[in-house]
Amino acid sequence: MIDWLIIGGGIHGVHLACVLLGKAGVAPERLRILDPHERLLARWETCTAATGMAFLRSTAVHHVALDPHDLWNYARRHGVGEHAFLGRYQRPALDLFCDHARAQITAFGLDRLHVRGRAGALQRTATGWAVESDQGRLEARRILLAISVSEQPRWPAWAATLRAAGGPVWHLYEAGFQRECLPQAVSLAVIGGGISAAQVALALARDTPGRVTLLMRHPLRIADFDSPPGWLGPKELRGFLAEPNLERRRAMIAGARQPGSVPDDVARALRRAEQEGVLQVRRDQVQNARLRADGAVDLELAGDGLQADGVLLATGFEQHRPGGAWLDAAIATYALPLAPCGYPRVDRTLRWAPGLYVTGALAELELGPAARNIAGARHAGERLVTAAAL
Repeated sequence: MIDWLIIGGGIHGVHLACVLLGKAGVAPERLRILDPHERLLARWETCTAATGMAFLRSTAVHHVALDPHDLWNYARRHGVGEHAFLGRYQRPALDLFCDHARAQITAFGLDRLHVRGRAGALQRTATGWAVESDQGRLEARRILLAISVSEQPRWPAWAATLRAAGGPVWHLYEAGFQRECLPQAVSLAVIGGGISAAQVALALARDTPGRVTLLMRHPLRIADFDSPPGWLGPKELRGFLAEPNLERRRAMIAGARQPGSVPDDVARALRRAEQEGVLQVRRDQVQNARLRADGAVDLELAGDGLQADGVLLATGFEQHRPGGAWLDAAIATYALPLAPCGYPRVDRTLRWAPGLYVTGALAELELGPAARNIAGARHAGERLVTAAAL
């Protein structure tokens, strides 16, 4: 039996493994990371690459290393100039961030702790918890659920119907998607109003100028982050944590989030591409879609319709609790406490039940609107150091 089993090898799983090993004194042989992908961070790297982003939306102090200044120091050591950090918040270049994250995985030997498998059941034992996976049974004194919403992309009903009919529609975040797999020299409609939609539309328009239309339901919403920066520290979190009512906390989270927004540099790039005729941007909403006999798609909009040879969804993720059937079964079996919204009711150390901890989306009623982000992983790390000492 090991001391800690982390389920999920994304940003949260990797950072919190570093925290447990580097700050909490957990021995490497006492920790494992269960993740179904070939390597740690693989799903995160696939999703970010698919968008075509050049810079992250997060700041330079939000990454997987322990020291907040480590990314800056890494850039200096490797001769990376200031061009790798953008704007007042010093947003890091994606390539730099990924290289730095890989270096941390190597430094902590996390690849050797990676068990490539998918969780299938969670069971309480006399000494902790057991996870049934496609790699067998794993037992640990403590389990950390570091699962995200990344495996539940949101498909509007019309798009799901179009896909079922064999239509040329893809989701930016569906398993296996790569921009390179899209048909070449065709007209594409990108659906979405946030940063991912904007970034992938710009990337596609660079490859096929004048052949891409970005359909947004609303005018551009400009914001540095997907929630105000005050939520990254005590300014807003102090009042959030002082609120005992979890329904009010959920309302505070909803009120703080800025969905469908883009930072100023992305907004400027969109306007420039539109002015140059490289990209068409339309403010409209798809009502329905029809597959034509020639394989193209007619999109029925609130305004004039649009015909496209293919449709790419950048509509984000479903907001229901991640985890799926195996976690639902554990909740029912062990009466794991839930808030009215269906998300875990946890304590200040992110403990859901004795020996069972959460991070990311599952911890947002304790960590606030930035819980799912890289900043949320770092906040979770501060809590887990306390938990590990208990």
